[in-house]
Amino acid sequence: MVFDAAAAEGFDKFVKYPVPVGANYSLNEVDFEMNKMLTANEVKAYQELGMHSPVKIFSVEDTLDIRNSIESLEREHGPLFTEDRPRPGKPIQGSFRFKSHLLFKWLAAIIRNPRILDVVEQILGPNILCWSTHWIIKEAGSAKFISWHQDSNYWGIETEDFVSVWLAISKASIESGCLRVLPGSHKSPARAHVDTWAAENMLTRGQTIENVDEESVVNLELEAGEAALFDYRLAHASNPNKSDDRRIGLGLRFIPPSARQVRVDWDSATLVRGEDRHGNFELEPEPRRDLDPIAVSFHEKADATQREIFYAGAKPPRQAVE
Repeated sequence: MVFDAAAAEGFDKFVKYPVPVGANYSLNEVDFEMNKMLTANEVKAYQELGMHSPVKIFSVEDTLDIRNSIESLEREHGPLFTEDRPRPGKPIQGSFRFKSHLLFKWLAAIIRNPRILDVVEQILGPNILCWSTHWIIKEAGSAKFISWHQDSNYWGIETEDFVSVWLAISKASIESGCLRVLPGSHKSPARAHVDTWAAENMLTRGQTIENVDEESVVNLELEAGEAALFDYRLAHASNPNKSDDRRIGLGLRFIPPSARQVRVDWDSATLVRGEDRHGNFELEPEPRRDLDPIAVSFHEKADATQREIFYAGAKPPRQAVE
């Protein structure tokens, strides 16, 4: 049975955001397989729109446990998971915003969570690498924002298949600055970006796509424990947090082993499902305990490489202003 997805009554049960008019999808019994995280229609809609939201991953109680793990570390060591944290001279130094799954057992477990991997497998296939984890935390009432950008412009990963899983550890609403996306923008040519180095921009270099059509924007609101999936070529952004609670988000970045890093000579990833027959990334160690010395040493190199990738070709802020 073929039907017009945009006009079909009840299609909002399958897809929670606008579908391009004229998009056709087949409805059949495979849509209702209970062992699938996404229906066949939802997978097709993801391929068309470059996104899917929401997906329930964790219970309220389990999500609160994750938040407590984060905030317990922050109480002891300062805001570890933000980029510009103060350095009080304690043993833990620098930012753990990137690749902190190498440092903490509870986070290493999250990237291997079967519910997350089951939904990613429906898009990437059975062999999956986690390239990175990125924390995106906005304090209550913060002016911090993320400008419009495409991750594919900066990450150096050569692949047609790259899935970001944006996991809400606290509620992500319009008020708190939820993820905003331009559906279908992953299919267009890469857009021009300008490095602004804006003080409140949470991106490494303030990279910005200018003149975005706000009429086409979709807000992806999430409850704590829910996730949004999107293609890394999809244009996305988020506004400041005007709520009275922190907006805590965790970006999990998944690729197939066939992907390659083309910006630097060395890069790493964690094999989380299946096998790697390509060897394009050095496989990362799983921490045996929090702050496992072997994993900490590996993280130092991997984190430095991420920053080299993110800042490649950027002019220092002073030059950028001139």
